[in-house]
Amino acid sequence: MNQTDVILETRGLTKEFKGFIAVDNVSLKVRRGSIHALIGPNGAGKTTCFNLLTKFLTPTRGQIFFNGTDITRDSPEHIARRGIVRSYQISSVFPHLTVLENVRVALQRATDLSFQFWRSEKVLESMNARALDLLNQVDLGSFAQVETVSLPYGRKRALEIATTLATEPELMLLDEPTQGVGHEDVARVTELIKRVAVGRTVLMVEHNMNVVAGISDQI
Repeated sequence: MNQTDVILETRGLTKEFKGFIAVDNVSLKVRRGSIHALIGPNGAGKTTCFNLLTKFLTPTRGQIFFNGTDITRDSPEHIARRGIVRSYQISSVFPHLTVLENVRVALQRATDLSFQFWRSEKVLESMNARALDLLNQVDLGSFAQVETVSLPYGRKRALEIATTLATEPELMLLDEPTQGVGHEDVARVTELIKRVAVGRTVLMVEHNMNVVAGISDQI
C-alpha cells in the first residue's frame, strides 16, 4: 500500500490498566476510501482501541498517524476537528427532540452556531434544509418531524449515522453499528453503511461476520 493511500496508521499501539494489557502492540494501516473492519472476540480491546484513536484514552505506548501527521498527543477536540468522528455503540441521540432537530443540533455543533442559529431565520432555514438532506441520505426524510423516542432501534442507528455525517467526517469510526437491531434492520443498516461510505473512509468494529464479509474492503 502506497503511504499516500494510508489515512490512518497505528504503530505499536498499547494500553495498560494497572498491569492489565487491554490493547497490545496494535499496528494497522487503513486505506483511504475503504471500509476497514476491526474484528476479534469480546474483551479483545476493540472498543478500547477506538477510545485510543479518538483520544478519550491516552496510549501507554505507541503512535497514531492521521494523513501522515502524528496525532498521538492531540486532544479529543483536535482529533474531531481533523475529521475523525466516532458514532457510538450506545445510541447517543436526544430522545425527546424530533429526528430533524437531532441532526440540526449536530450541525450547530459542527459549525459553531450553537448559540447563534436562532438570530437569523435564514440561517435556521438553511440548517433545516441541510438536516433534511442528511436524513434523506439515510432514508429518514419521512421521519423528520417524528419524536426520536418513537423510532425503532434500527432507525435510531440510522439517525446516529446522520448526526455523524453532519460533522463532515473524513474518517468515520463505527462501533457495532448493527448491535441490538433486528434481522431486517441489519440489512438496512448494512446497506446504509455502504452508501454513506462512498467518498469516505470507514473503520468499524462489528461482531456480525456476515456484515463484515458483505461490506468490508479490508479486515
